Amino acid sequence: MKRVLKGSNILRSASIIAVLLFTTVLRSKGQQSKPAESGYAPVNGIKVYYEVYGTGKPVILLHGAFMTIEGNWSQLIPELSKTRKVIAIEMQGHGHTQFSERKLSHAAMASDVEGVMDHLKIDSADVVGYSMGGSIAYKFAIQSPKRLKKLVIISSTYKSNGWLPEVTAAFKSWKPEFFTNTPMKTAYDAVAPDKTKWTKFIEQMIVFAAEPFDFGDDNIAKITAPVLIIAGDNDGLDKVELAKTYKLLGGGVIADMGPMPKSHLAIVPAQGHVSLMMQTNTILGYLNGFLK
Repeated sequence: MKRVLKGSNILRSASIIAVLLFTTVLRSKGQQSKPAESGYAPVNGIKVYYEVYGTGKPVILLHGAFMTIEGNWSQLIPELSKTRKVIAIEMQGHGHTQFSERKLSHAAMASDVEGVMDHLKIDSADVVGYSMGGSIAYKFAIQSPKRLKKLVIISSTYKSNGWLPEVTAAFKSWKPEFFTNTPMKTAYDAVAPDKTKWTKFIEQMIVFAAEPFDFGDDNIAKITAPVLIIAGDNDGLDKVELAKTYKLLGGGVIADMGPMPKSHLAIVPAQGHVSLMMQTNTILGYLNGFLK
């Protein structure tokens, strides 16, 4: 029993360290880029913050849990915005977007994305989501198929058991005090419209992260937009489930004996969930090739 508890504590510590490392490294390495436009879109009873960079065909970026636009995308935005209109969104309670007592759900946040598109008068767009943002992107593809052109999922899944059991166990072990005096708290205080909501936000996110979810294999199979899945070979995703997902999207065929699938799968070697997002050139190469 002691060994089990010790392993659980190690896993818990590792998960928090990974998140903190992620925030620290990306914020310190990110290139500073000023948005051409920023503001709040009134959607579904809350005001969702967004930033717009560059011109061209729109691509929407959805960040991971506890993240901000700067923390998640600062290295990619300067390059993507050279040829595209980049719309980066901060989800409910994150960054500049106000905390809300509204229950956090993938469906609500996917609806928020569509609301921001309405506000900016964007009929359809490519959507790129990382981690939590990838799950929201999957939900968006299911709820709003006509608003989606191409979908990019980075280190994410549409169901809880798409993660390895150790990852879901880590989610359930989180406690509010783990996040006190962290770079995430510093980042929150720098931009949050109401800094007093920090504890409530963390408590809300912990409940959200621990809740099982499954958008349904049938719904994933009905996605008609081309999908690019990018994953690290050791990023915490169950690769057996990931292969099943790719097959649902039309992949996993013998392309030498038939047409190449419109959806693609990229497994980046020697990368975890945290380090994958730091491979800017690699991810940018995949994005440019797929989105063009």
